[in-house]
Amino acid sequence: MSTDEPKPSQTDPRVKRIAIFAAIVLMAFLIGLVPMALKAWSSANERDAAQKELRLCRLQGTLASAVIYARRGEYEPARQGTSDFFTALRSQVDVANNQSDLTAPQKDGLKSLMTDRDNLITLLARSDPAAADRLSDLYVSYQKTMGKP
Repeated sequence: MSTDEPKPSQTDPRVKRIAIFAAIVLMAFLIGLVPMALKAWSSANERDAAQKELRLCRLQGTLASAVIYARRGEYEPARQGTSDFFTALRSQVDVANNQSDLTAPQKDGLKSLMTDRDNLITLLARSDPAAADRLSDLYVSYQKTMGKP
C-alpha cells in the first residue's frame, strides 16, 4: 500500500505576480470608470433638460413669430406659423406624461387653447385683421398657462 498523499500544488511565482498585477490594473480601471460614468450620467440629464427647454422655447417662438407676422399684415406666414404651433402643441399634449415636456396642469390648460385653432387659422387665411388680436390673446393665454410672466 502506498501512502502517497497528493501534494498541494505550488503555483509559479510569476503567475501569481501576473494575477496580482491584473487585479490591480482592473481595480484602477474600475476606480477611474465610476467617476466618469457618474459625470456622463449627470451630463446626459443636463442635456435632456436643455433639450426639453429648447422644445418649449421653439413652441413659444413659433407662436410669437406668428403674432408678429399677423400684426404686420403678413397673414400667410402667420397662418403657417399658427398651424405649426398647434401641430407641435398637439403632439406635446397627446403623448404620455413621462414623455411630454409639459406637466399635467399645463396640458390641461393648453387643451382649452386648442379649441380655437380652426377659427384662428380661417381668420388668417381670410387675411382678417382681427386675427392679430386673437393671436395676441392666444399668446398671452399660452404664457399664463406655462407659468411665465
